Amino acid sequence: MTVKALVLRAPGTNCDVETSWALEAAGADPQRVHVNALLRGEVSLDEFGIVVFPGGFSFGDDIASGKVLANRLVYRLREQLDNYLSLGRPIVGICNGFQVLVKAGLLPGTAGPWDGTPTVTLTDNDSGRFECRWVYLKTTSKKSFWVKSLPDVFPIPVAHGEGKFVALNHSVYKQLEKNGQVLFRYVDDRGRKAGYPANPNGSMGDVAGITNGAGNILGLMPHPERTSFPFQNAQWTRQKPSKDGVGLRLFKNAVRYAAQVN
Repeated sequence: MTVKALVLRAPGTNCDVETSWALEAAGADPQRVHVNALLRGEVSLDEFGIVVFPGGFSFGDDIASGKVLANRLVYRLREQLDNYLSLGRPIVGICNGFQVLVKAGLLPGTAGPWDGTPTVTLTDNDSGRFECRWVYLKTTSKKSFWVKSLPDVFPIPVAHGEGKFVALNHSVYKQLEKNGQVLFRYVDDRGRKAGYPANPNGSMGDVAGITNGAGNILGLMPHPERTSFPFQNAQWTRQKPSKDGVGLRLFKNAVRYAAQVN
């Protein structure tokens, strides 16, 4: 059975098409759906095996990045999301989607599916400007299906102005580390800790991506859909031939997992 994937759009979303391409290449049946279609009841979350919050600038980031769409989830779609979360199906938020997940309280999800008052956030880059470049990530936890077959260190693009990961306090951060919820960190090309620009935003602990406690919800600032095919990397002709880009492996992991829990 083909896994249906919901790519949730809102005004300002601009990475939904390439995210759909990556999901299709990973074996899913992606459908780009506007959030208003969910609000009108034209579609329901329980129809889908994967939910993806793609990158962009949902609602123009008018209040704060991802906040308006997060409010739609919390105040208008809570019941649907509760039902979806109870099934344990995968959710991923990329860039703006990561911002949505933390501001809705779906991440870090240490105590359960909804944390209530958010305990982490994503805020302005230390540089004070939009950062758009290739960086390197290190896979720092193997506890979730999301990282299966991913390299220990790999290149991936970022494009954000508010990507600095900050925890409410040191205790919250240490709990995430203890639980193995910090999946990805910014590093240099040799996998070593490094400052700016290797860490493009100044994130606490160089955090680039986290999961919830159960491991089925992932949020990350870099864009895996922009490295799903080898030719998306400017150095691809100098690299060893590869059928898949590293980002596609992440989406394939989601499709395989969704097929098991659906």
